Amino acid sequence: MPTDRPIIVVGCPRSGTTMLQLMLHAHPRIAIPPETRFVLAAYREYREFGDLRLPENRRALARRIVDRVETRFCDLGLDPEETVERIAAGPGTLGSVLATIFQSYAARFGKPRWGDKRPAYLHNVDILVRLFPDAQFINIVRDGRDCVASLKEMSWHRKDIYATVAAWARAVDDARRAARSLGGSQWYELRYEDLVADPHARLTELCSYLGEEYHPAMAEPSAVAEVAVPSFKTWHARTHTPVTTQRVQSWQTRLTAEEIALCEAALGSRLVANGYELSGAGRPASAELIRYRWTATPQQFFPARRGLSRAAGRLRRDPEIAHQPTTVLAQRTASSTGEADRRIDAGQA
Repeated sequence: MPTDRPIIVVGCPRSGTTMLQLMLHAHPRIAIPPETRFVLAAYREYREFGDLRLPENRRALARRIVDRVETRFCDLGLDPEETVERIAAGPGTLGSVLATIFQSYAARFGKPRWGDKRPAYLHNVDILVRLFPDAQFINIVRDGRDCVASLKEMSWHRKDIYATVAAWARAVDDARRAARSLGGSQWYELRYEDLVADPHARLTELCSYLGEEYHPAMAEPSAVAEVAVPSFKTWHARTHTPVTTQRVQSWQTRLTAEEIALCEAALGSRLVANGYELSGAGRPASAELIRYRWTATPQQFFPARRGLSRAAGRLRRDPEIAHQPTTVLAQRTASSTGEADRRIDAGQA
């Protein structure tokens, strides 16, 4: 039976999330927009607008979303005034306010199913589950050494090598936590390397998880890059070219010997667990490992601190924020959302 469950794409930055976004957008039933910045911001700020069951409060929140440049609403090609009025006339929860925007984007292409993509969602899965209880998550994993090599070359990336390596470790750890909590009906992982090596096979498997028929157009994401990737994002130039394995293991020439040694010492067990072979590079200098651990250790406590903060929020009797599911499967999923939410916060296996 066709479904309209939201699709959320996550992954470490430079792991192939944009390529996967385009592959999904090429499907005749699915629309995944360019990366936006309003979902997490709206979650942080929605209490400022009062009871969202009141149309005037929804209108005020919608106005903030469509008027701010940093939300990247402008990249969706939607009419701001029509969007504001549609939100004001819609359901009175934060999840439904946000879903209205994505539904409007999907309608622009004549598609019934919508989704969203942003690497930062990987560290905020509990929020996305609260907003969209029936969502299906897709996590794309890429060799951490290639992610580090690619991030180093990005003009917008400001972190040093230690923080960059730690970012991949955190992405893997947060993904494991979410996978254990949500289970196979809501969480799916695939490797970048497998996807580019055999896109038809891997996308067929992905469509089975999503409850969709596979369409060959999905294996040619460059065909929709013009409409789904903003032109100012020059770092996504490769999305305008055919899918290739050219960048697989490119870390061998893009990282120095010292950087490879640091990556493998810091990420070794995680790399192996995800099916990546180690090169056998020598151990990094002790000072390098100390600097890495100094950077990475605080991130290990992020999930626990975040869980306590959000649990405290629920004790304050936070209002209902979930988008109302519209399929039987979604309603069944929503009934277990509270337990999944608690387990993600607690980091339970």
